[in-house]
Amino acid sequence: MGRTRIKVCGIRTHDAASAAADAGADAIGFIFVRSSPRYIDPESAFEILSVLPPMISTVGVVMNMSIDAFSDLEETCPTTYSQLHGSEDEALTRQCGPGVIRAIRFDADTIAAELQRWDAIEEVDAILVDGSAGGEGQAFEWAKLTDAAAEISKPIFLAGGLTVENVGDAIRAVRPYGVDVSSGVEKERGVKDLDLIAEFCEAVRRADGS
Repeated sequence: MGRTRIKVCGIRTHDAASAAADAGADAIGFIFVRSSPRYIDPESAFEILSVLPPMISTVGVVMNMSIDAFSDLEETCPTTYSQLHGSEDEALTRQCGPGVIRAIRFDADTIAAELQRWDAIEEVDAILVDGSAGGEGQAFEWAKLTDAAAEISKPIFLAGGLTVENVGDAIRAVRPYGVDVSSGVEKERGVKDLDLIAEFCEAVRRADGS
């Protein structure tokens, strides 16, 4: 098995971005959803993006944004990938591509159909499966995702309630392409803990070796 990729989301400061890069994270995420406690304005995100070391991907997280607003955002802060975290339909998802990470909420009754739905969209590069609609860190029964994930071709990112303590179990249960952490590396809501970022990345590497 290849190594598990790591995305640290909800980055709002240069220090947090540097800590993620130094710890070996593959990507950092900027949340462009104004209602989120992790919101960052596109201009500030671009300042951070501009000084990242080489080979670190960036992800802009949006929710139910019109294509005009999305295009304006892309001009201000052109991230490597765009993560759609709302109820965007197939047509809008295609318009936002290529380079889309499609976020969906885990529901045992619908997860197989949802994975198949977005697996069929060429502009979707990966599917992120979250335990909550708003990305507020709710874990779910990861093993229930395994069979459905095996039936699709797109890479799977696992999100929702991941922490230093449980990310190893999640990786061993699902063997996802990547994991996404936000609240699990915060000392308070919306404020990243630099030590926890490093510990989380190390926990992922340990799980890869087990």
